[in-house]
Amino acid sequence: MSFQNITWEVADGVGTLTVNRPKQLNALDVATLTEIGQALELARAEPGQVRAVILTGAGEKAFVAGADIAAMSRLGPAEASDFAALGHRTLDALEALPVVTIAAVNGFALGGGCELAMACDLVYASDKARFGQPEVNLGLIPGFGGTQRLLRRVGLMRAKEMIFSGEVYDAAAARAAGLCLDVVAPEKLLEHARAKARLIASRGPAALALCKKVMQRGADQPLPQALDGERTAFAGLFGGAEAKEGMAAFLEKRPARFPAP
Repeated sequence: MSFQNITWEVADGVGTLTVNRPKQLNALDVATLTEIGQALELARAEPGQVRAVILTGAGEKAFVAGADIAAMSRLGPAEASDFAALGHRTLDALEALPVVTIAAVNGFALGGGCELAMACDLVYASDKARFGQPEVNLGLIPGFGGTQRLLRRVGLMRAKEMIFSGEVYDAAAARAAGLCLDVVAPEKLLEHARAKARLIASRGPAALALCKKVMQRGADQPLPQALDGERTAFAGLFGGAEAKEGMAAFLEKRPARFPAP
């Protein structure tokens, strides 16, 4: 499959999805969101080859600077609803992908870019990264999940402050708030993300998929219900080829050779 606005590469079990519109600071429009969704389908369709996914942006300035404001300025309410629905479908698909996803935030992650990063499991940032939900500066609100994912990441009061003010946070402040994990020099960001992705890709893929599913569901469930889900998932892995191989490898003191899920 060929793409115009993104690139998709797979190596060593890791897929790398790069939003590739540097002249537009990698802004998200309908075509770009559609292509991101198509790449995610490729990742889902190749569980034996793609065991982790990295998302990043082309160029030195932006991860994704936001939605394409020039395109948005021409929308009426009905078209805006369709655009938001596409954004939700794409980010929901990213969040539900049964492999671990890593955002390597190399520059501006504003509006839709911050929302894209928050739909990933792990976020690492360059020290030049900038995060924010500045939609109120345009007379708008976040439309790709930002009002909901942000409060789940940083807490309700901090999320309100970020969204109400429209302020942009530097990488250190974003880390302190809980929007990203490690902050590294720009030239080290991708290799840092790739090293973490390769490590994760070496683990049991079925176990990883279940860890992700159980944790995401449990975050919005009462603790007793969430623990029931964990117990069911834990027991369900026993007897499968992956668990047999993992435990045998441990007992035989050798690296595990996990089969494709």
